[in-house]
Amino acid sequence: MRHRDDHADHDHDHHDHHHDNHYSDMQARVKALETLLTEKGLIDPAAIDAIVETYETKVGPRNGARVVAKAWSDPDFAEWLKRDATAAIASLGFTGRQGEHMRAVFNTADTHNLIVCTLCSCYPWSVLGLPPVWYKAPAYRSRAVIDPRGVLAEFGVTLPDGKKVRVWDSTAELRYLVIPERPEQTEGMDEEALADLVSRDAMIGAAIAGSPKISGAGNPEVTA
Repeated sequence: MRHRDDHADHDHDHHDHHHDNHYSDMQARVKALETLLTEKGLIDPAAIDAIVETYETKVGPRNGARVVAKAWSDPDFAEWLKRDATAAIASLGFTGRQGEHMRAVFNTADTHNLIVCTLCSCYPWSVLGLPPVWYKAPAYRSRAVIDPRGVLAEFGVTLPDGKKVRVWDSTAELRYLVIPERPEQTEGMDEEALADLVSRDAMIGAAIAGSPKISGAGNPEVTA
């Protein structure tokens, strides 16, 4: 189990480098191809952006939102998530591409959880889809550990002084899913309606369920 409360030492030993989201060469090839096709009038960059936005914020995170909604609605499932998140999430049909394990961390009245990958950008693709740009940014990866409360404030999440911030460091073998606190006045809502309240960013810990997501172009800038 690896976590840190606001400040903690880094454990680099468990990070290896067969990660599934290091695509610098591939990204360069894709960018070159996109430029060529755009110049030839064969594709519209705006259409490409719309597709990426869909997968980044809609299709992928719907998987995680279903997990959260079921945890809110079904106490037995919530307990299963706490004991064995990998199996509980797999029961809904969502599994990691390289067999990585999942751990669910629950926000409470006393504790807010934030996810980061300090050495690279390990991320639970199977439940959250594509990672946001800011998740990979060096400034976020360093400051999320050093000043998580300040980073959250830049994202518009201001926590009470007495609320602890716990930062969890993802690895290739173990990735985290935040189960946000259930919003008030949601009694009687079915799982589908509850899932609509859960954004990708809330499942990383960078937003609160029921509040607007942090979207691409409108990201608060996490400065160094």
